[in-house]
Amino acid sequence: MENVLAIVLAGGAGERLFPLTKDTAKPGVPFGGAYRIVDFTLSNCVNSDVRRILILTQYKSLDLTRHIRDGWNIFSAEMGEYIEVLPPMKRVGEDWYQGTADAVFQNLQSVEVEAPEETLVLGGDHIYKMNYREMLDWHREYKAEITIGTIQAPPEEAGRYGVVEIGPDCRVVGFEEKPQQGNAKRSRFDPSMISASMGVYVFNTEALLRAVREDAQDSSSSHDFGKDIIPRQLEKARTVAYDFRDINGKTARYWRDVGTLDAYYEANMDLVNVVPEFNLYDHRWPIRTKATQQPPAKFVFAQEGRRMGVAVDSIVSSGCIVSGGRVLHSVLSPGVRVNSYCEVEYSILMPGVEIGRYSRIRRAIINTGVKLPDSSVVGFDLEADRAKGYYVTEAGIVVVA
Repeated sequence: MENVLAIVLAGGAGERLFPLTKDTAKPGVPFGGAYRIVDFTLSNCVNSDVRRILILTQYKSLDLTRHIRDGWNIFSAEMGEYIEVLPPMKRVGEDWYQGTADAVFQNLQSVEVEAPEETLVLGGDHIYKMNYREMLDWHREYKAEITIGTIQAPPEEAGRYGVVEIGPDCRVVGFEEKPQQGNAKRSRFDPSMISASMGVYVFNTEALLRAVREDAQDSSSSHDFGKDIIPRQLEKARTVAYDFRDINGKTARYWRDVGTLDAYYEANMDLVNVVPEFNLYDHRWPIRTKATQQPPAKFVFAQEGRRMGVAVDSIVSSGCIVSGGRVLHSVLSPGVRVNSYCEVEYSILMPGVEIGRYSRIRRAIINTGVKLPDSSVVGFDLEADRAKGYYVTEAGIVVVA
């Protein structure tokens, strides 16, 4: 793996995750209590022995950059390993990044200096476990110039994905962005399913450089890998599909694009089931993050009646204090405090949140640092929540920003 470079695209504004992205980029949003979204892609890299990583940032990147600096300083320069955050530098013009492909184009000098044989292009905003080594082996076995990571999905969900049409020898012969359900091509790996693009690509570096340079000359392009680069390269470069093998070890393959508030909420709730759909506790494939210097979680007051500090079917991070309140099926990030006589159910409490006494919270996301006053009620009357200025999603999740 010594001559493989990973490029992690982490510059997106994440507008559909607003207000969680009000002060940070989408990959920097907290997830699953102790983690940030970007940690899952980076952990896949490290666990796959890919240790030369460029992270391309743009939108409100300070918080994300500090997280990388403090939590991912594990690489040895003497061994040729590194992780570098590259902000926009306007090397080739006066514009900021115009799309994912343009972000790579504007950093071609950094790629050429490293001269990798293959380059992984990865999104920094997906939740999954994947051994990139296996995908690289597949890429080499099929003598591909471009390999697209795909996951099998039901045909009725075709409108959510870029759908790959696969011919003989796993060659990609067509690519359609969000097709109508009846028009979606079935997967060669399973004819009852479709093969959806995961936003994970392996390029021979020469093919990558050629593709993004050509795209940069096209004024009609949106400069996006899925919309522009891949469809236009199908006739120019040998492109094959790789069927995702899930390291998660569950019956269903797990890959989540947490690009909306509802998707983000559901992915967090996946973690707190008795048998979680996504396994954070597998020591064979650890998910790394920044180690926060916090005391252990604490649960206080065990009196009869309502005043009992307890959390059930929940993730409770370091530094949390559940002081005479009840927490059910929720995710508590570091430094959260739930005070006496509170009830918190099916909710996500971000770092530093404090819930005042006698409050009732249900199906809500409480954003970083929010202090809810005593007797707050969130998630029981959606119209009242809207009147308070809270954001309510299509699925009825209340976001307190």
